Amino acid sequence: MADSHEGVRLQKVLSQAGVASRRVAEKMILDGRVEVDDKVVTELGTRVNPDVSVIRVDGARVMVDDTLVHLAVNKPRGMHSTMSDDRGRPCIGDLVEHRVRGNKKLFHVGRLDADTEGLMLLTNDGELAHRLMHPSYEVPKTYLATVAGSVPRGLGRKLRAGIDLDDGPARVDDFAVVDAVPGKTMVRVTLHEGRKRIVRRLLAAVGYPVLDLVRTEIGEVSLGDQRPNSIRPLNRKEVGALYKAVGL
Repeated sequence: MADSHEGVRLQKVLSQAGVASRRVAEKMILDGRVEVDDKVVTELGTRVNPDVSVIRVDGARVMVDDTLVHLAVNKPRGMHSTMSDDRGRPCIGDLVEHRVRGNKKLFHVGRLDADTEGLMLLTNDGELAHRLMHPSYEVPKTYLATVAGSVPRGLGRKLRAGIDLDDGPARVDDFAVVDAVPGKTMVRVTLHEGRKRIVRRLLAAVGYPVLDLVRTEIGEVSLGDQRPNSIRPLNRKEVGALYKAVGL
């Protein structure tokens, strides 16, 4: 934290970061909701160096570095998750090439196979990308899968207990039936690991091959009604939640 004669007033930093108006930011400080470098700050005269200090509101990190990019992409089926493809196949890099400045520095968070559609995150914060993909941080990812046949009541319990795959055991964190029609069932699957084609392999292992698969959530970031092939910047709350989830 900067001393009282250096840096920028904390309420101004919060206001410029889009957290709240200066007046509301002042109340947040007085209410003890703001931390600077892991210390609660309640003095309105506090000045900080926004380029160095880690600022949190209600435990969620406030990003004041405007060079950082955090994007949500709805990857369509048939597109590859890479930023470039030497075989000329459609890939995520094609989507961002003309829409995002400096896309060469973007990291994709969690690949989806070409047959799977849905939410992917792109960021130029390499440490954030690494942690979001690492299973030790247990960031949940949610999928909607359409499987063949009718799903029995005990399947969720079986998947939560764990299934032995050829590269080791795997289990889901949550499982629910969303909808069913003759011959097909839509299920919601949440898990925090990212082994290749893990959802497809888990469901196939218990006798329910996947017909269609969409990733709808990563942590607290949701696909919502975002259209295929579209890109949107994450809002302040979503960005803060991602950093909080991985301890940054």
